[in-house]
Amino acid sequence: MTMIQAQQAEEVRTQIHAGGTVLVDYGAAWCPPCKVLLPILEELDQEYSGEAVTIIKVDCDEFPELASEAGVMGMPTVVIYQDGQPMEKLIGLRPKSAYQGVLSKYVHSPTF
Repeated sequence: MTMIQAQQAEEVRTQIHAGGTVLVDYGAAWCPPCKVLLPILEELDQEYSGEAVTIIKVDCDEFPELASEAGVMGMPTVVIYQDGQPMEKLIGLRPKSAYQGVLSKYVHSPTF
């Protein structure tokens, strides 16, 4: 699967509620930690490609309503949704292992 760049707010809501595990990265193009997070998310996207994990990037400047709905107070904020429900929220840049640890609660371990 490929990371999805949010184009419409309703599309993001539909993806979140479609079921399965959805990782949503709430950030902004001007945010330095968000830029550091991008390659980490790309690696996770590759590692979990055989799993039912959808990764969506939401630009908080373009979609402030989505950021508000998710309770974003700082960037980057990563929210893990399971079957439409927010399960975990990671605020600020974390090491890759933090994101892997949270995802492993909801999906099988990736194969390398």
